Amino acid sequence: MPTEKRIARVREVLTKRQPDLRVVLDAVSIAHNASAVARTCDACGVLYLDIIAPQAEALKLNEAITTRADKWLEWRVHRAAADCLADLKKAGYRIVAAQIGHGALPYDRIDYTTPTALVFGSEAAGLTQEALSYADETIAIPMVGMVQSLNLSVSVAVVLYEAFRQRQAKGMYDRPRLSPSELERLERKWLRTD
Repeated sequence: MPTEKRIARVREVLTKRQPDLRVVLDAVSIAHNASAVARTCDACGVLYLDIIAPQAEALKLNEAITTRADKWLEWRVHRAAADCLADLKKAGYRIVAAQIGHGALPYDRIDYTTPTALVFGSEAAGLTQEALSYADETIAIPMVGMVQSLNLSVSVAVVLYEAFRQRQAKGMYDRPRLSPSELERLERKWLRTD
């Protein structure tokens, strides 16, 4: 039976969850990185983590790296980019893809306070063309070193903390963003998995 302190903590965290800020990992093949991303999602109040992986069984989250943050996320695995991103577009999400290259805006010049799905590609190849075809905007993290890329989990953290900063400045963490029924459902689920 959960203690009153634990119940209060679960409720407090749930009131800060951002249901309209999602992270999508496209064709990521290194479970270590996906696990670190899950931990960052939890830290920033992201509720939904979508993983596009044709062979999802090969990509198991590592509890030692997530520190069990995956318990506090609603994560789904999709076999193809269309299965995930087409539905998000229909639901009104702006698809913002992290992609190094010409035309990408600096990551801190985007408004993350509207319904946004942030899409990040694999460690070796970046985004697939299928995922990129759904992008409304592309972003990049400016770099001045010889190596022009960051580890996937670091890139997600940089962008998510900018989204966190913007949403916090707008007071989006000050009141519950989930419906009462969704708050109740998640509270029951979280207290069961505790």
